[in-house]
Amino acid sequence: MTHTKVGIVGLGLMGGSLSLALKKLPEEYYFIGLDHNKLHCTQALKLGLVDEITLSLETLKSCDIIFLSIPVDGILSIAKQLGTLDPKCTVIDLGSTKEKISLSIPSDIRHNFVTAHPMTGTEKFGPTAAIENLYTDKVVVLCDMEKSAKHQDKVAKRLFTDIGMNIVCMGAKEHDRHAAFISHMPHALSYALANSVIKQEASQSIIALAGGGFKDMSRIAKSSPNMWEDIFRQNKSNVLEAIQSFQSELKKCQKMVENEEWDTLNEWMKEANTLHDILD
Repeated sequence: MTHTKVGIVGLGLMGGSLSLALKKLPEEYYFIGLDHNKLHCTQALKLGLVDEITLSLETLKSCDIIFLSIPVDGILSIAKQLGTLDPKCTVIDLGSTKEKISLSIPSDIRHNFVTAHPMTGTEKFGPTAAIENLYTDKVVVLCDMEKSAKHQDKVAKRLFTDIGMNIVCMGAKEHDRHAAFISHMPHALSYALANSVIKQEASQSIIALAGGGFKDMSRIAKSSPNMWEDIFRQNKSNVLEAIQSFQSELKKCQKMVENEEWDTLNEWMKEANTLHDILD
């Protein structure tokens, strides 16, 4: 039986969960993993996330599909190291920012690439964090698809559909602005919330009093600092705009409380309630 060879660069939550999702499908896949972290390689093999490990990008170039599930700076580096690719090879990056990646892929292999952002994840990382339903019923944003060849377009859309994702297409520039408000700024706020509490409250008080609301809001502050440093760097201008917008709203709240404008505060909070008319 013919196997589809899949290379996965980065054997953490996203790459590992992708392998588990594909393994549930009728199609036969053979997975080759590459990761600079030796422990991740050992764990990925032990957990059955990959069939073999390689240390060479040249080995991965024989694959039908290559996933780049690493921080965005690493994606930029790998894209420039790949060199010539078979016309049928499909490279799919899973970076959380898209414009710089889309613009930085060498022109001679740009048609091999599909720049994707699965809107999913957890605060955990590494191969042991992989879960088979991470992608099920989640949105994946495909960006600048006019730059991808027809074969790559077809392969990526079929694969993401097969693992249960809902596909949205948009420009990379548009994606990065939306992602700054929906994903990147909330991570910055979670880190800020965690640090503000750590610097004010004794650990025993935090344990005793922290309820579900605080845990929900601070949960993503457990996310990988290395990954999020890259994201903030790549999407700097949009992240700053999103943070400034949030600061403006928080300042309004501060002023209303200071001035005891309780009716106005109540209306402001009601306006915020309407967000979940959209989300629910």
